[in-house]
Amino acid sequence: MTTTFARRCAALLACAALSLSTSAFAQDKTVKIGVLNDMSSLYADIGGPNSVVAIKMAVEDSGLLKKGWTIEVLSGDHQNKPDIGVNIARQWIDADKVDAIADTPSSGVALAVSNLVKEKNAVLLNSGAATADLTGKACTPNTVSFTYDTYMLANGTGKALTKAGGDSWFFLTADYAFGHSLERDASAVVTANGGKVLGSVKHPINTADFSSFLLQAQSSKAKVVGLANAGGDTTNAIKQAAEFGIVQGGQKLAALLLFINDVHSLGLKTAQGLTFTESFYWDLNDQTREWSKRFAALASKNAMPSMTQAGNYAMVLHYLKAMDALGSNPHDGAKVVAKMKELPTDDPLFGKGPLRADGRRLIPAYLFELKKPEESKYPWDYYKLVATIAPEDAAKPLKDSDCPLVKK
Repeated sequence: MTTTFARRCAALLACAALSLSTSAFAQDKTVKIGVLNDMSSLYADIGGPNSVVAIKMAVEDSGLLKKGWTIEVLSGDHQNKPDIGVNIARQWIDADKVDAIADTPSSGVALAVSNLVKEKNAVLLNSGAATADLTGKACTPNTVSFTYDTYMLANGTGKALTKAGGDSWFFLTADYAFGHSLERDASAVVTANGGKVLGSVKHPINTADFSSFLLQAQSSKAKVVGLANAGGDTTNAIKQAAEFGIVQGGQKLAALLLFINDVHSLGLKTAQGLTFTESFYWDLNDQTREWSKRFAALASKNAMPSMTQAGNYAMVLHYLKAMDALGSNPHDGAKVVAKMKELPTDDPLFGKGPLRADGRRLIPAYLFELKKPEESKYPWDYYKLVATIAPEDAAKPLKDSDCPLVKK
């Protein structure tokens, strides 16, 4: 009888322990976010430490800290190398129990990390990588892209310049996944609008000397020289194009991806007149101005936010909104992303818009032109709005998607 009684007590204690542990798990309100980007090289200004600033602002503005949540933000430098990026991400997920990885500029890194995140059932919150493949043939239930992609850039700048008479193109292309995707998508837009691609040349990432590439562009006689690169590569190419007299010789220079930090580095005297596409500008309206001034007060060098830094804020804000709606952290990336897609997005920087089945957030894009120096009235007053691109035109239509998650 004593033995039976002891067994019953043990069973009751085990049930109580299981109940307590299940209850504790159900109420898990801890989240870890790893910011993975280029902290020290050619993309550091558009992401880098200031992306961490934007994400910490989102954590604060989410209101979850006041509701008893614990949210930790880590950061790591992937050095624009997929193997290093994957190793950091694996360490974060396996050892540090990171739930979501954010930013990931450099498409090669982002594609590799996206595969890992699917395998580990974590979340990839992409704002920095441009390849449209992340929401296309390489899409997964664990990855979302908020800010822009190569389709948006091509259909903004490429279409506008081709229709304006720039019907022959030559591309200077960064030789990795992002550059290849951008050249591919821009070429498709140019030819679809009656233009011709006369050639292209690939250059290594982080190139210092563009002279041989610019000579090929000049000799092509193309009306438009398309820069399918980003960050320091774009600014170096623009500076050296000015030295070679590309524009003075009658060719149009098209920066297919340009950030406000690039413009600040170049100065309007060098960059004036460039046409490009972005989904965010700090001086667009009262809400973007108010947030951007808060950001600049916290940011390194008091810089205004890049498109990707703004995207990181909006994306993490929505991610935490999904966590709040779930009531606790399920530590199930696919489940969290499904909730993100279910909830309507709404933030002060990009407004309202759905997060589609392919993981692409629908937001407007804007065709801008850089002001002349005399047109700029105050610090960081650089852009003139040329046209607004509707959200449904800024993203590849779902009917044309090759994402396996999209049902047709």
